[in-house]
Amino acid sequence: MGAVQPRTRKGFSLQRVGSLSNMASVVNSHLVNLHTISPLSSDKQVSDAWHKALQARLSAREKIHASLETNLDEQLNYAKRLILLTNQRLIGLTWPALEFCEYPLGEDLALHQRDHAGIGCIELFAAGTRLAWWRYTMAHDPEATRFVRQFEQVLGGLLSGQPIVEAQPVLCPQCLMPLVPGQDECAYCDVETEAPPSSWVLLRLWRFAKPYRWQLLAGFLLMLASTAATLVPPYLTMPLMDKVLIPYENGSPINTDMVTLLLGGLFGSALLAWGLGWARTYILALVSERIGTDLRTITYDHLLHLSLEYFGGKRTGDLMARVGSESDRICLFLSLHLLDFATDVLMIAMTTAILISIDPWLALVTLLPLPLIVWMIHSVRQKLSTGFEKVDRVWSQVSNILADTIPGIRVVKAFAQEKRESARFRQVNQNNLAVNDRINKIWSLFSPSVTLLTEIGLLVVWAFGIWQVTHNKISVGVLTAFLAYISRFYTRLDSMSRIVSVTQKTASGAKRIFDILDRVSSVPEPVRPQHLDSIIGRIEIREAGFRYGNRAIIKDMNLVIEPGEMIGLVGHSGSGKSTLVNLMCRFYDVSEGSISIDGVNIRSLPIAEYRHNIGLVLQEPFLFFGSIAENIAYGKPHATLAEIVAAARAAHAHEFILRLPHGYDSLVGERGQGLSGGERQRISIARALLIDPRILILDEATASVDTETEKEIQKALDNLVRGRTTIAIAHRLSTLHKANRLVVMDRGEIVETGSHDELMQREGAYFRLYQAQARNVDTDLDDQSISAPENGKESAE
Repeated sequence: MGAVQPRTRKGFSLQRVGSLSNMASVVNSHLVNLHTISPLSSDKQVSDAWHKALQARLSAREKIHASLETNLDEQLNYAKRLILLTNQRLIGLTWPALEFCEYPLGEDLALHQRDHAGIGCIELFAAGTRLAWWRYTMAHDPEATRFVRQFEQVLGGLLSGQPIVEAQPVLCPQCLMPLVPGQDECAYCDVETEAPPSSWVLLRLWRFAKPYRWQLLAGFLLMLASTAATLVPPYLTMPLMDKVLIPYENGSPINTDMVTLLLGGLFGSALLAWGLGWARTYILALVSERIGTDLRTITYDHLLHLSLEYFGGKRTGDLMARVGSESDRICLFLSLHLLDFATDVLMIAMTTAILISIDPWLALVTLLPLPLIVWMIHSVRQKLSTGFEKVDRVWSQVSNILADTIPGIRVVKAFAQEKRESARFRQVNQNNLAVNDRINKIWSLFSPSVTLLTEIGLLVVWAFGIWQVTHNKISVGVLTAFLAYISRFYTRLDSMSRIVSVTQKTASGAKRIFDILDRVSSVPEPVRPQHLDSIIGRIEIREAGFRYGNRAIIKDMNLVIEPGEMIGLVGHSGSGKSTLVNLMCRFYDVSEGSISIDGVNIRSLPIAEYRHNIGLVLQEPFLFFGSIAENIAYGKPHATLAEIVAAARAAHAHEFILRLPHGYDSLVGERGQGLSGGERQRISIARALLIDPRILILDEATASVDTETEKEIQKALDNLVRGRTTIAIAHRLSTLHKANRLVVMDRGEIVETGSHDELMQREGAYFRLYQAQARNVDTDLDDQSISAPENGKESAE
């Protein structure tokens, strides 16, 4: 916490608290509304100490309305600070020194909140004089926003004489952290629901199955016929027993014709069941594979059309697992397990009908274990659904570590962190094992229990059947047929119970895929798109503002860039330069105002059509696995070799490409492995040249290369910017000497515009930045500050 030096001033005091052992408790605990602020810190030791210190400071009628824990000190080091708002004053508390700053509430007191370069700050003013300030990282920004609003509410209530109404904070159902007033999404966690998946989510797969409904109908009819064919042999055992075998034991001759007919029927039904089963399995397997293919394709296509905002909060391994393994699990379920389940249901239904037609009482005894099995399935299903949801998420963590470590293996080896990464993977893998063990504990009890119930049911049928045979109520043949049907019935019942596990796994995977498909892009396509035959390149930004969560990144910005003009964006890290470029590319949409191209709001243009006119060269160029030629032609896949070579020549890349073993056909490793940073950058410039864009954006295109390479890249850039509207971001001001105008940004606002000479004459923010670079005051030229040089005080604040 920062504060003015202790001085005599009416209404304000800065005091140091003595040791905790000397504190006297002067407040009744029930008067302190600790419910709204407890625990005061995630650290129990800190929280307990603060509670004791507060009890010694608060008066009997004082009530705490809000609290805020910050985590930075005046030098931006990590340190615990606490701000308390009571009905009488504002209290600041430090740790571990336990120093208090107290400010009585009054009409001249005001609390302001701002953020800059990833650091948030709350400032306390009285009559325009800053009394104190507290800094924090942006993870605490939602809590800080809530605290400022509660301060205004409490102060307004005191000044108006109205009672202060305590508003209970709305908590996020996932992480139980307070939601910022006026916002529905939690700033602490992903907004995707964590509720256990319901099996009903599988019905949503009909959207993908509908194009194949006639094949599915044919498969269902074949399934019905094949199931019926498998039920014929037990029925034929009744006459075989009653009219052939039992009469033969009693001395009657065997009826050869009847035996031949019955055995022929058994063979024919088996052959028919085989043929129908093969056709059914083949058709449904083809359909399920196509459904799985469509599911993967549509999910991936939808994923590509989501905005960068979505990808900012997702792990690569998690998304890969959803599109890959989850869709494979669904495909396997549709082609195998769902087919078995449908067959089981049909078999049970048909068997039940046959059993009732033969002997209703014996059929009733057969069905006795069924209600208990259904109850067990229902009770276990909920536990399994929750468990498999956890399994999927833990498995995503495994995939995330692989997705992080394998592409970054050079960094892992460079810092000798193999053991650390191995331990991290081992820990996540153990978590996966523990979750699976809990599920297996449930499943290992459930499955044998179902088997036990079916065996008991079979014994009951034997006992009741023997009793009926001895009382001449049924024949031995009927009992034999019954036992054959019951064997099929209980086998299918046991199989159907086992599918509960597979169904819940599939439902979990389907839910995670539909989480992607249900996500709506924050950069939508226009409802009534406008089309521009040709783009001249005039860009107008009018009163534009952009907020990322609770942070105001761009504020009330106005800027006009004429066609063919080169604009240089300069400013310290976090001033909003890259955000402004992202808004121009429509990777994000402005929260306020508008951005227009040739007088047309870019929100009215089809996204792909608009971006075809933008060439983007990034600080860290991304190259795909493939040949050099394929990477250059990425934005224009049907480009001829002559066009590719011409673009490479203009980008000063042709010479080094020819030195590669296979020239333009040389394979580029993943993310450009095997090429130097300058070579990758020149290929990136050639890629931008090939599409001949009217608007060019250079985002730190020469920031990460050496001086000689920078000269080569600068020559390529000179060819690239000629005749195009260009927006260039650079920390090295020397790279912007050809810019028509320089736009100096600070804290999301334009503070200066003009040419280099004009800005130097003003001796403002640009002048200070230029002088700092010229004198090499800041050794890291990639992280400059345009703020006043008085020990960096104003910049830090």
